[in-house]
Amino acid sequence: MTIKLHCFGESGNAYKAALALELSGLEWEPVFVDFFNGATRTPQYRAEINEMGEAPVLIDGDFRTSQSGAIQAYVTEKSGKFGGKDRDKNYEILRWVLWDNHKLSSTAGMTRFLCNFLPEEHRNPDVIAFNQGRLKVAYDILNSHLEGRDWIVGDGITNADLSCCGYLYYPEPFGFDRADWPNIDAWLTRLSEQPGWKHPYDLMPGNPSDRA
Repeated sequence: MTIKLHCFGESGNAYKAALALELSGLEWEPVFVDFFNGATRTPQYRAEINEMGEAPVLIDGDFRTSQSGAIQAYVTEKSGKFGGKDRDKNYEILRWVLWDNHKLSSTAGMTRFLCNFLPEEHRNPDVIAFNQGRLKVAYDILNSHLEGRDWIVGDGITNADLSCCGYLYYPEPFGFDRADWPNIDAWLTRLSEQPGWKHPYDLMPGNPSDRA
């Protein structure tokens, strides 16, 4: 049975789940969520897809879950990939996934939205600058951790990598320049060179150009 991932291309959180599925080799297909036209806010979506009113959502037969970290954990359970080989590694991976969700992706996603998808008259420069300051701290932590390392945890791709990269491949400007963070830049290049890697706009339906 083919796994279905309800997602849209502009979402870095959806990208984490889609990239995990794509690199895992599991059979899956994207189901477009028309987020920018309010699909996730409809009573039907909340009743039939996700009561939290969010994407991504993975559906595999009778199994359903949302939140990118939970989806990545399910992909690992089903495919045997992207997890640790022992308890310590598994907890280290989880530690970085939770750090990303709280410190990196949440702020990057909001800042990118404010800078690019919110009507210009509603963009608050002070809020954007505050968020970008928080992001610089997160970039510095990740860049320092990657010094002398190929991957965030261990010697191969794990959910830590697939989580932390979620927003960093997008072309829309939000205050992240890869050239300023050489270890992050090398890590992103390394990940994008893996067989099966795809850019978010090539992996999922939905692109800002569709609404241009």
